[in-house]
Amino acid sequence: MNAEFIEALNQLEKEKGISKDVLIEALEAALISGYKRNFHSAQNVRVDIDRETGVVRVFARKTVVDEVTDPRLEISLEAAREINPAYQLDDIVEIEVTPKDFGRIAAQTAKQVVTQRIREAERNIIYDEFVDREEDIVTGVVQRADHRQYYIDLGKVEALLPYNETMPGERFKQGERVKTYITRVEKSTKGPMIYVSRTHPGLLKRLFELEVPEIYEGIVEIKSVAREAGFRSKIAVSSRDEQVDPVGACVGHRGMRVQTVVNELRGEKIDIVRYSDDPQEFVANALSPSKVISVDIQEDEKVARVVVPDHQLSLAIGKEGQNARLAAKLTGWKIDIKSESEAQEEANVDEVNDTLESDVETTEEENA
Repeated sequence: MNAEFIEALNQLEKEKGISKDVLIEALEAALISGYKRNFHSAQNVRVDIDRETGVVRVFARKTVVDEVTDPRLEISLEAAREINPAYQLDDIVEIEVTPKDFGRIAAQTAKQVVTQRIREAERNIIYDEFVDREEDIVTGVVQRADHRQYYIDLGKVEALLPYNETMPGERFKQGERVKTYITRVEKSTKGPMIYVSRTHPGLLKRLFELEVPEIYEGIVEIKSVAREAGFRSKIAVSSRDEQVDPVGACVGHRGMRVQTVVNELRGEKIDIVRYSDDPQEFVANALSPSKVISVDIQEDEKVARVVVPDHQLSLAIGKEGQNARLAAKLTGWKIDIKSESEAQEEANVDEVNDTLESDVETTEEENA
């Protein structure tokens, strides 16, 4: 190796951000193994690379002892003081043992080490870039698929989209562009592993953040999201500005904003409801599009007992209970829904029972 090699390392440091000193230290460590392997040496050695000229030298390191038992690792005090009178027992003496053809080995090793370090550095750069983008949306191109997942080309790296993270009935063709949500980024021996999803509630939230400037600017806030991917979702929104209607902002002019999100999610129905700190009002809003007559909150049981008009009971519950289920997820309350007539019947029964209990108590008092 020579000064040109050092200059190449300086250039790498500028272009790839890989420290020259780190590269040289890694190369020195690799050359120690290369020396021992190629020259069948059991010596304790140190390799030194001159940071200016690139000259490589190998030094055998020997401990100063009274009596030498292993000449590969030890040197007598007398022999050490012939080199330098200042040496004492237990000092380390370094003797140059650089082989004549060591430059060839050094050049081969340098190529391997530098290539490996460049690859590691590039992987780390990609990892650092994408780990900061967890819980964000990325757009990629479907490259291929196997029996478990799609491989999505993100430019610098491939992301993995498992089939169970796609929406029901969703299929992608090779070359198709697709938006996905990064759920996690992991390091592996093959480089960063990026896992993405099309079903995560975060995808819905981030799509609205992209489409609604008021959300991006912090005027409108998404308070909670409930999603059954591919079928229906609910989001609860509030506004920090009384002049801005949070629901209207998310729907957009003639429904354009919400329709863009619906199209991206292949027709998934989306209910946008107004958030409220009052749980009664929030639960009533969450059951949209059904109308609600009353909401009775039972704090201890975390249950909201809801009464709806008779003709809206099926709408409030939804197909296979979907509307009520999503409302419960959105609000964090267990929701018990009854029609107005059912609630009236229960009230009548309770009134009769109360009357009977009162009559029994009166009779017992009279008998006493």
